[in-house]
Amino acid sequence: MATLTNARTSVAPRPTGFRQTLSNALIITRREVRDSFRDWRILVPIVVLTFLFPALAQFIAGRFTTFVTGYGAEIVGERTIPFLLMVVGFFPISISLVIALETFVGEKERRSLEPLFSTPLTNTELYVGKTLAAMIPPLVSSYGGMFVYLGGLLLGDLAWRPPATLILQIFLLTTVQALVMVTGAVVVSSQTTSTRAANLLASFIIIPMTLIIQGESVIMFLAPDADSPNGIGALWAIIAGMFVVVLLLLRLGNSVFNREEILGRSIDQINLRGSLRKIGRYIVAVDDAGTRARSLGDWYRRGMAVSLRRLVPSLRVTAAVFVLALLGGVALGLSPGWRLPALADTSALADRQAIATSLELFATDGFGWIVVHNAQILLGVLLLSMFTFGIAALIVSPAVYLILGFVAVQLIGHGFGLSLLLASVLTHGIVEIPVIAIATAVALQLGAVVTRPPRGWTVGHAWTVALADAIKLWLGIILPGLIVAGILEAYVTPLVVRWVLGA
Repeated sequence: MATLTNARTSVAPRPTGFRQTLSNALIITRREVRDSFRDWRILVPIVVLTFLFPALAQFIAGRFTTFVTGYGAEIVGERTIPFLLMVVGFFPISISLVIALETFVGEKERRSLEPLFSTPLTNTELYVGKTLAAMIPPLVSSYGGMFVYLGGLLLGDLAWRPPATLILQIFLLTTVQALVMVTGAVVVSSQTTSTRAANLLASFIIIPMTLIIQGESVIMFLAPDADSPNGIGALWAIIAGMFVVVLLLLRLGNSVFNREEILGRSIDQINLRGSLRKIGRYIVAVDDAGTRARSLGDWYRRGMAVSLRRLVPSLRVTAAVFVLALLGGVALGLSPGWRLPALADTSALADRQAIATSLELFATDGFGWIVVHNAQILLGVLLLSMFTFGIAALIVSPAVYLILGFVAVQLIGHGFGLSLLLASVLTHGIVEIPVIAIATAVALQLGAVVTRPPRGWTVGHAWTVALADAIKLWLGIILPGLIVAGILEAYVTPLVVRWVLGA
């Protein structure tokens, strides 16, 4: 009898893990979306951008196509049509910035944030719910406007019949662009103290996104595979890269979101002197506590060891990407369509003499150029990685090894042998390759550390320590390594290569 009573009174187990988190987050999402669609200041722009702007874009597409056709430039008109489809989808997304920037700081100013934060929802559930709520209205408007534009083109006078894959790419681009803007704006909203400050910081979102749109437009006009049934390859790469940025922004926003800090923060102040002092302390530190090195030898022995130990995960990722890039270059070099005609059209002896003669440039004024050139590229990668969560480090630097694998296959395929490749690369590469790997890992760590700081560290402290490690490794290893590699490449590598060529 007791068993039957317990069976009747037992409650079905609640979903746990991801399902429970998403279920609770959707409670916030439904509340926020209802409030958004009740506000005429949000609803009117959505309606206008959904119906009126596509009609305007369709009118412009028709007139422009007729104009360029009169001058025999039909292809320009044809490629303008999908570009305008992307623009039609992008403009409603601009609403997402307004909604996303209001998610936290706007409610804080209206004093409606305290009741929300008093709920038993976790920080992750609150953050995910608010992010989804800021994303749904602009995406609905964006998709609606694109369907209206497509319907007018398919059923109108132009009777446009685009490749289905290209339409899919434009819809995916619109989606990931909305995700990037929303997730970035929510991070800004959770870390600022006023709507005015959030609106000013939003320029760091809209300006890069505008540049990306311009780049996508150039690709649509100039891509050689614009009519391919598989879509434009460069656009697939942009979609994948932006999706990675979305994941990193979600991870960053969730890691720095703290309801107590949001409610307690009244004004932001920058303690520049204290920050510089902290960076300087960790540059000369030999442990995680910031203990100062006793001497230069102690700094090299213990300080570099602790910085390199923190760099190990980034070094592993860097090494894996470099190997993949090298293999990709080899695969590209083996493709018949990518053979270099310059080597095939001349005799092996002439090629050897030309290579030996060109090496004289390195022996004259090549040393300074080599060091400065390598340092500029690696510093540029470091700066770009700070604003791209380290993604730039995994795109720019590996390109060198992609080219190296491609050239290696070309040289070996034309009878120069493996000895020439080893002589021209490993003579100075024994120093340069590890230095480039360390510099790339430093850039990756500096950009990506904010997405997942070490346990017990705040985002600000983790980034400060990463910046100090970057300066320390540049001063102690990277710059001296580039100088040594430059000397070897300018004065030793030419001699070894000439000896191998017998020239």
